[in-house]
Amino acid sequence: MLKIAFAVVALLAVAVSADHDDYHSHPSYKFEYGVKDHHTGDHKSQWEHRDGDVVKGAYTLEEADGTHRVVEYSSDKHNGFQAHVKRVGHAHHPEVYGHHEGGQSYGGHGHGHASSYANGNLHFHH
Repeated sequence: MLKIAFAVVALLAVAVSADHDDYHSHPSYKFEYGVKDHHTGDHKSQWEHRDGDVVKGAYTLEEADGTHRVVEYSSDKHNGFQAHVKRVGHAHHPEVYGHHEGGQSYGGHGHGHASSYANGNLHFHH
């Protein structure tokens, strides 16, 4: 009788675990967002797609020097995670003034201005 009770419990355990196993699910999602805040200068965007074990995406952000960092990435079980980073645009550095009114030098530390946003838009073609 003990062997039969053990066999029934074992079968129930297998049946219950078979109904609750999520490791065979196929994850899939897509998202994207963007921020363009002229007050703070925060300009960035991101998109990502996942289909099973394959993830692809990209994000952009504006650097302090006016260039844009563009990162395109992918991940899968054969190649692992790979990212390709690009810098788009030309850096704008502040003007440096070496003297003040009395003729004394400030040592060349920046007292100028810099452009905050490069002209043009970034476009992704998938």
